[in-house]
Amino acid sequence: MTSTPTDTPWIRRGHPAPPGAATLVCFPHAGGSATSFHALSRTLSERLDVVAVQYPGRQDRHREPAIEDLRELADQTFEALTEALGTERPLALFGHSMGACVAFEVARRLEEKSGVEPMALFVSGHRAPSRHRTENLHLKGDDALLREIRALNGTAPQVLDDEDLVRLLLPSLRADYKAVESYRAVQGAAVGCPVVALTGDADPKTSVEEARAWREHTTGPFDLRVFTGGHFYVSEHTEAVADVLSRHLDRTE
Repeated sequence: MTSTPTDTPWIRRGHPAPPGAATLVCFPHAGGSATSFHALSRTLSERLDVVAVQYPGRQDRHREPAIEDLRELADQTFEALTEALGTERPLALFGHSMGACVAFEVARRLEEKSGVEPMALFVSGHRAPSRHRTENLHLKGDDALLREIRALNGTAPQVLDDEDLVRLLLPSLRADYKAVESYRAVQGAAVGCPVVALTGDADPKTSVEEARAWREHTTGPFDLRVFTGGHFYVSEHTEAVADVLSRHLDRTE
């Protein structure tokens, strides 16, 4: 994903969209970038206008400091998103792992500050905000962080074997882990839009019940979709995930 809908470093569009298509905004995982949604964007390009958020501190934004506070990241993403896309076009949000929490907070800001209710919020590969685990990987050494990334199988081994690439990756990775591990939603935080939780049945970071608990964070409809696979199940089920997203949005138009 390299092109942008407006002159902003925050938003990437990888494929042209059909005229009048609804927009799906994608939010990457910890250490991830907008390019992690290239396959999903390609699969959905004939049905939706897929754009992805590029957080500071990675790829072409590697000279910018990564944001260590998830609420601050959501604030800045919300501002960039509304400036780039406006508030008139129909849009849905899809966040994976850390991106699920960022997408949730951005959805809350859209509803509370702009009066915009997303068509849907898709939260993937992360437990509900009301389900906490004590995790402090961001306080541990580089080796511990890299072991975690290898175990989750979401980063190509050739990247993790390249010392120069790892040196570029580690600052944003550590900042992202600090952001998501220290994140706590406000008591009773919820959105009014439909929420669809997606998870892998063997995800070590999120149990099916922890994913189901997203039901508590919407006053609208809720659905849960479980796929075979681990934390990055999406890479194994891109077509099926794309079908869930497009079918759900077809129902809400």
